[in-house]
Amino acid sequence: MLVRLLYASRAPKDIEGTFIESILVQSRKNNPAAGVTGILCYSGQMFMQVLEGNRGEVSRLYNKIASDPRHLDVEILLFEDILERRFSNWTMGQVDLAKVNTSTLLKYSEYPKLDPYSLGGKASMALLDELIATASILSKS
Repeated sequence: MLVRLLYASRAPKDIEGTFIESILVQSRKNNPAAGVTGILCYSGQMFMQVLEGNRGEVSRLYNKIASDPRHLDVEILLFEDILERRFSNWTMGQVDLAKVNTSTLLKYSEYPKLDPYSLGGKASMALLDELIATASILSKS
């Protein structure tokens, strides 16, 4: 059974390129064998990530993330059974929302910045769908 899990978290400090790169390298190395796909969005200290795959694998990975000290205030925004993946081409795609047009963020949010805690699951998924449609995904690896 396939599931999709969308969560938000905060980093203990502003996110640096090397920090993001280490997460992406690890994800791209481990996710294919686990059958997990997804996308990671970040801005400032905020993360928003979608994980798709087998329920057990997604749950295991989420629990590992939730206990990782690099992630604070981890909160599930959406968890659902799915018929097909939205991110099947990405072992872990990446979006730096600081580089996204603010009008795109304002379309789904009260302010032109990433705050998935106030967006909720459905609005966050709609934002991600638009980012895919407008080719705002930085990497498909």
